[in-house]
Amino acid sequence: MIDIAKEHKVNDQIRVRQIRLIGAEGEQIGIIDTRDALAMAREKNLDLVMVSPQAVPPVCRLLDYGRFRYEQQQNEKENRKRARAQEVKAIKFRVKIDDHDFNTKTGHVRRFLEEGHKVKVTIMFRGRERTHPELGERILHRVADTLSDIGTPEGMPSMMGMDMNMIMAPKAGAAPRREAAPQAEAPRPEAAANA
Repeated sequence: MIDIAKEHKVNDQIRVRQIRLIGAEGEQIGIIDTRDALAMAREKNLDLVMVSPQAVPPVCRLLDYGRFRYEQQQNEKENRKRARAQEVKAIKFRVKIDDHDFNTKTGHVRRFLEEGHKVKVTIMFRGRERTHPELGERILHRVADTLSDIGTPEGMPSMMGMDMNMIMAPKAGAAPRREAAPQAEAPRPEAAANA
């Protein structure tokens, strides 16, 4: 909040003689004296906010500064949420993985993809297993085939040290499964009431 306030000069903080004024609806009013612009802002019960101090003359706009700051904070919060939503989750498989373990771990990958995350699928090699990278590739291809309805690999599997990695990204058409979670919880109270 404090950073945003320092970012813009408002009303009496504007110390230049002339400004280019933009109206409340985004219309160009033109170059006028700062005092006249302040009088217009007070008449309309708005604030005079300097939006482009580098311009000659500086560009100011008539707007409700409290609302403007609130909208900026909401946009920043939304951007942080989106950044968090694109986390890269990691799941590790072994070369000698059992079918049940494979299904369980693939289920985890599916859940992460449904939530909109990218998933780094890693095959860990031990000792001589490293001499057979085709076994790891086979597992990674099997994961990609199993999850082809919801995700796609971003590239071919690649070796890094003793591990083989592949990044799975959610498909663009697959919507995040956030709405489905509250519906799953809803039947519980009814079941408790019937018992």
